[in-house]
Amino acid sequence: MMELAKKPAEGEAWDVLLVGSGPSSLTAAIYATRGAASTLVLGGVKWGGQLMLTTTVDNFPGFPDGVHGPELMGLMRKQAERFGALVIEENVTELDVSSKPFVAVAGGKKYKAKSVIIATGAEISWLGVPGEQKLLGRGVSSCAPCDAPFFKGKKVAVVGGGDSAMEEALVLTKYATEVTIIHRRDQFKASKAMQQKVLNNKNIKIIWNTEVMEILGDQKVEGVKLLNNQTSKTSELAIDGIFVAIGHTPSTKIFSGKIDLDEKGYAKYPINTPGVFVAGDVHDYRYKQAVTAAGFGCMAAMDALKYLEELKG
Repeated sequence: MMELAKKPAEGEAWDVLLVGSGPSSLTAAIYATRGAASTLVLGGVKWGGQLMLTTTVDNFPGFPDGVHGPELMGLMRKQAERFGALVIEENVTELDVSSKPFVAVAGGKKYKAKSVIIATGAEISWLGVPGEQKLLGRGVSSCAPCDAPFFKGKKVAVVGGGDSAMEEALVLTKYATEVTIIHRRDQFKASKAMQQKVLNNKNIKIIWNTEVMEILGDQKVEGVKLLNNQTSKTSELAIDGIFVAIGHTPSTKIFSGKIDLDEKGYAKYPINTPGVFVAGDVHDYRYKQAVTAAGFGCMAAMDALKYLEELKG
């Protein structure tokens, strides 16, 4: 039986401190503990990341019948804890990486660490309209590659005008019979190449200068209430699903001035501070999948283990 990674003595530094508790963080915790590194996960009061808000996940390898998002995260956590990771459900409010050991503050308590992996992910930007949160996972989605197969032969809408909205719409055309893009302006902000792909696709309809005011339905999405912001006229559109693609906000606010961030607030990859690593949606604004987040978590943990070995000389 494999020996568990040992916890440090009181007041001593952890080998690896993880900030966040989504797929990237918990995968990193599995690899770090199996590398015999004492590993602390400061997972946040709402632990588990975006998968805690999903229902069936059909594209994560190893689950041929699919798996519920919260169940998948529970299994990842159990696996990390099995090898000796300690998960604390407190939000990190401060992180000091200017000197060593690094120090994080969570729940009013200080934690020292020899290395840090930032895996706080990104928050989906939602519309904030009635019916949205109630029908999340029941027709309301933010990920076409994840959920498009559930809408085979159905009518769906995509809200947004950037590259991600174009990508969502194009993926959905492979399954849905009708795809409608709803955009609040009279032109897209997506790249010209992405716009052309959408505009040239006969299966995609576009409603310009229009905002979603409400998502309709009791047990599942049945339609949307729309407002034309030029004429002030309202209308309803019957659909079976709606994909919100108005952007993500990386969870990096507390790291501002501590690590390098790009113009959108995402962590730059790789981080140029020795001993500090990033993993998952906190830096990955392209793929945004659970499996790629897990892959980045594996990489960050392996890099952290290599760094710890180099510290020993």
